[in-house]
Amino acid sequence: MQLSSKTVSKLIYTAIWMAGVSSFFWCPALVAADPVVDRAEAQKRSASNANRSTNLRLPRFVSLRADPINMRAGPGVRYPVEWVYMRRGLPVEVVAEFDTWRRINDSSGSDGWIHTSMLSARRTAIVIGGLRPIRRINEDGGEILARLEPGVVVSIQRCPAGSFCQVEAAGILGWALRDHLWGIYPGEVIE
Repeated sequence: MQLSSKTVSKLIYTAIWMAGVSSFFWCPALVAADPVVDRAEAQKRSASNANRSTNLRLPRFVSLRADPINMRAGPGVRYPVEWVYMRRGLPVEVVAEFDTWRRINDSSGSDGWIHTSMLSARRTAIVIGGLRPIRRINEDGGEILARLEPGVVVSIQRCPAGSFCQVEAAGILGWALRDHLWGIYPGEVIE
């Protein structure tokens, strides 16, 4: 009997344990051809397939749903916890997906994997740089309602085209320059 290389990549022998028999015997088994030979190519295909499962844009910003949240070294509970987030609402950037796990980056540059149940689509941002004003109107000369320190998390209400985003922090609703916030892309519009 001649086997085609298209249907079978190799013939292997598999040890089969027979119940009630105290020894193994060898039995030939056929293995179907695997079109993916290169490991890097397999990982690339896996990542792109996982990407398509949600039909959501990558990268994208989301926020942490609760606290504490474990960030792991890989996509699963078998991977070690590298970081524990203790700040509900913190913005993170989803850069990859695998099954129900999302690879994220935070504003400090740390990256790891978090389960999707711990993430929220609610948009937040973190104040970066120095002391930043929140203004009554979306103009540079607008009245300053408050000044926010670096690291303050704000809730993004909307970001029309332009330089400002409407944000809420500690009950104060106003406008902040998008360049002063980590959690929104340049030119991104949120209504």
